[in-house]
Amino acid sequence: MASGSDQSAGQGGHNRPSVIHEGLPTQLPDIDPDETNEWLDSFDAMIGDRGRDRARYVMLRLLERAREQSVGVPALRSTDYINTIPPEREPWFPGDEDIERRIRAFIRWNAAVMVSTANRKGLEVGGHIATYQSSASLYEVGFNHFFRGKDHPGGGDQIYIQGHASPGIYARAFLEGRLDEKQLAHFRQEVQHGVHAGLSSYPHPRLMPDFWEFPTVSMGLTALGAIYQARFNRYLQNRGIKDTSDQRVWAFLGDGEMGEPESLGAIGLAAREELDNLVFVVNCNLQQLDGPVRGNGKIIQELESQFRGAGWNVIKVVWGREWDGLLARDVDGVLVNRMNSTPDGQFQTYSVEDGGYIRDHFFGADPRLRKMVEHMTDVQIEKLPRGGHDYRKVYAAFEAATKQSGQPTVILAKTIKGWTIDALEGKNATHQMKKLTKDDLKKFRDRLYLPISDKDIDESDVAPFFHPGADSPEIEYMLERRKQLGGSLPKRVDRSTLLKLPGDEVYKELKQGSGKQSVATTMALVRLMRDLMRDKEIGQRIVPIAPDEFRTFGMDSMFPTAKIYQPAGQTYESVDRKLLLTYKESAQGQLLHEGISEAGAMASATAAGSTYSTHGEHMIPFYIFYSMFGFQRTGDSIWAMADQLSRGFLIGATAGRTTLTGEGLQHADGHSPLLAATNPAVVHYDPAMAYEVAHIVQDGLRRMYGESEAHPQGENVIFYMTVYNEPIAQPAEPENLDVEGLLKGIYHVATPPELPESARDGAPRVQLLASGVGFPWITEAARLLAEDWGVAADTWSVTSWNELARDGVETERWNLNHPGESPRTPYITDKLKEAEGPIVAVSDYMRAVPNQMAKWVPTDYHVLGTDGFGFADTRPAARRYFQVDAQSVVVQALAALAARGEVKPETVQEAFAKYRIDDPTAVSGVKQEGGDA
Repeated sequence: MASGSDQSAGQGGHNRPSVIHEGLPTQLPDIDPDETNEWLDSFDAMIGDRGRDRARYVMLRLLERAREQSVGVPALRSTDYINTIPPEREPWFPGDEDIERRIRAFIRWNAAVMVSTANRKGLEVGGHIATYQSSASLYEVGFNHFFRGKDHPGGGDQIYIQGHASPGIYARAFLEGRLDEKQLAHFRQEVQHGVHAGLSSYPHPRLMPDFWEFPTVSMGLTALGAIYQARFNRYLQNRGIKDTSDQRVWAFLGDGEMGEPESLGAIGLAAREELDNLVFVVNCNLQQLDGPVRGNGKIIQELESQFRGAGWNVIKVVWGREWDGLLARDVDGVLVNRMNSTPDGQFQTYSVEDGGYIRDHFFGADPRLRKMVEHMTDVQIEKLPRGGHDYRKVYAAFEAATKQSGQPTVILAKTIKGWTIDALEGKNATHQMKKLTKDDLKKFRDRLYLPISDKDIDESDVAPFFHPGADSPEIEYMLERRKQLGGSLPKRVDRSTLLKLPGDEVYKELKQGSGKQSVATTMALVRLMRDLMRDKEIGQRIVPIAPDEFRTFGMDSMFPTAKIYQPAGQTYESVDRKLLLTYKESAQGQLLHEGISEAGAMASATAAGSTYSTHGEHMIPFYIFYSMFGFQRTGDSIWAMADQLSRGFLIGATAGRTTLTGEGLQHADGHSPLLAATNPAVVHYDPAMAYEVAHIVQDGLRRMYGESEAHPQGENVIFYMTVYNEPIAQPAEPENLDVEGLLKGIYHVATPPELPESARDGAPRVQLLASGVGFPWITEAARLLAEDWGVAADTWSVTSWNELARDGVETERWNLNHPGESPRTPYITDKLKEAEGPIVAVSDYMRAVPNQMAKWVPTDYHVLGTDGFGFADTRPAARRYFQVDAQSVVVQALAALAARGEVKPETVQEAFAKYRIDDPTAVSGVKQEGGDA
């Protein structure tokens, strides 16, 4: 590309400068080309006379001065590859350096021995040694000086611990007396020594509910969860539910983990909402599982540019204090330039080579560099440390982060994976190295200066754990520090009080039906939610969450009253301000409008659903989403929600494969109940009628937020309910409704319609089962069977195929474990044992959903479903194509009866020809009510 001086004249006859990627200098016209050229000539002369390093320094100073003078030039996306905080700005370190160094040595040893023990021959259950060794200083500075516990007056901090670092956290808890030596020896052995007698592999609150608070080993979800946790803390504060102003969220992440899209996907939200209660600590050991994170690049510089660009405060901790003197002598910037230009892959090579190699290859490239270290021995050069291992540098970064106002902070700390273990340090295979030889352990012991003899190591299976004694200075010091900071961490505590749940009155409207008005179950749920939000006891605790789809689900009626949460309030006049249902934002808003981010919405639901433990306050999330974009898109997050023991309602709206057919394939959910069935904490319901919705929500509130003998503090489950956008005339709740059957998964709705007089004697009988939007199909099928074919059909509403199948599995397990006792019968078997005739089941999901319970159905069982890809068309066309509509149910029922010899085979052929169930064009003229969402 030609330079600016060679370009054709622009506006006013002046040359336009070339466009530069960063927006410098923009396409503004040059109003004084002569002056511009003088500046450019002067700059060229500086390069010629003083070199590029000097020119670069002057440019950086000019940019700095431009910002000071409020000249609108873009900020640099990254800074030099040195510490953000210079030595002269480092605060005084308040701790006892010697004692803290010894504490770290004890923890390092026990963490490594724990993993190595778990991998001894004959056991070999895995584990990771290297991650904690690289991050020990990061954690210990936090534990000794910053992380506030649950007994802190401000409520305590929330700490997301990097999953692979869990051995170090267990090792610290061992020194504190929270875990014993036997538990350390049972790392990753959670049942063979007795249930919960061992330690979980990673932070799993469900497996260790008194210890871990946040699950962090689905890579990428830590960052997302921490952002939305910090945001939800502000939500609680702004809505007056709890004062969270003195609480901070710390998230420990790996530089390789930052490659997960979820890790960076929400950093813009954190900056936009000015979450200065949030700190990311990224352990940049430059290695992922099998090699360098950015061998040809620089991951710290890359992350700095991404976080800076998003609006975060970035603090780099690159070099330890031993580099300070060298940098002070770097008067012409040659050392900084060398640091800037050396790729990460080469730095990893330096981490495993000796000082002579480093002298020749890092410092030897320039005589000025070589002269800079001529006074140092090769050993001294080899031991020049990375900043993440220097507790003074780390302390300075942590303190600066806690004082930052108006921005979230990310600390990028450079470390070496496997630091202090000679056999592991910096090697590509470090992540896979899970056990140490006796010689490795002895070298490790010597480097840590531990009083463990060769005999102690030689005579044990692997090596002994080390504890200096409860009255040692180190243990007294670490316990006193935790006492001052509010108690030991990590720790999960439930300090919530049970909610006073509303009575039957609030559910009355849904149970009365809709009369002649057609109402979809989505709208029925929204009406119920609106009424619950008016309840004096729990109303303010309900958290409606949607990803940019409140209007889709008819929730815009909540905008003027409940309002959309926005910490800055609403600083503009809404375009629809003259309408009754105007879009209204408020710092006290109740609705969490997450934009187009199902992942973010799930993180909000998780934060809200676990507030009873993180803050001692029950909140009730109702997360409403297109069902196709729930378990399929964010199933990993739902697993994490279950692991975190969160509670609440997940509402899969516009559910089913044939209800949203105008949208086409990727909006057509035919399988979410199957995905939900894989999560043991998820209770799935697929209600057909509004009164069923009322009972399910009422029972969900009772189970999750009420008291029972089995669960005095509420049950750690998640209610997933699929609802539909297809309006129907909602029937009133029947008298003598089988509520137990409704909640267990199935109940009888109607006996057969009246048959023609000629067919009443000895009429064949069939049982029709359906869930959700499929129930009207079997109601119509029962009518057609009676009027056209003289067949009597009972109808059953299956509110949960999943719960019926789960009951069958649990019953079989009970029977297996109680030989000699009277066997139990699955609920579905008992419910249908007296039902006459074959059974035909249908839903708007693939056949595998109703087939979950097939083996426990006591008679011949036939299933229709929507197997295959969805497509765009009308509902009648889609249902005829998949053969799940009323006419298809009729033909399947007749075929089932024919197989029993109760109707003639010719009758089936006649029905098939009459209804043309294999031909979607047969229903091309059928109108539908209620279009796409």
